[in-house]
Amino acid sequence: MSKSDLTTYLNDHLAGSVAALELLDHLVAMKAGTPDEAFFASVRSEVTAGQDALRDLLKRLDEDESTVRKATAWIVEKLMRVKLQLSGPGNPDMGLFEALEGLVLGISGQCALWRVLAALDPVPVWKTIDFAAWEKRAENLAQRVEERRVAVARVALSLP
Repeated sequence: MSKSDLTTYLNDHLAGSVAALELLDHLVAMKAGTPDEAFFASVRSEVTAGQDALRDLLKRLDEDESTVRKATAWIVEKLMRVKLQLSGPGNPDMGLFEALEGLVLGISGQCALWRVLAALDPVPVWKTIDFAAWEKRAENLAQRVEERRVAVARVALSLP
């Protein structure tokens, strides 16, 4: 993998985190005053930590964040939000279910990112980073979100 390829890979994951945080901001606001607010705020905190770690990796490589990728992620999240709203007022749990599913997929991608970085020959500026610990952290987060997704699915997808 070239430095350029690695930078692109990191920026792709950084863009995904931008979309996830936008979605989580929406979910925190939508669920204000409910137990779900604290859940989504906690998930947001973990995604932010992963995003900060990605930014640190790019800085250690002396590379810039991709503004185009982050802007694209922002737009994609806005389109996803419209799609979730189109799930219809008849079943508001369906939009929440789909949002949770998107988050699970994104966090699973983050697990894959940390696993790959751990498998690479160490980049000298990264020798002190414990990628296995970051992977475990992402796996724990994915499990928490997956449990919530399955609980919401029981309501959203149940037949009358």
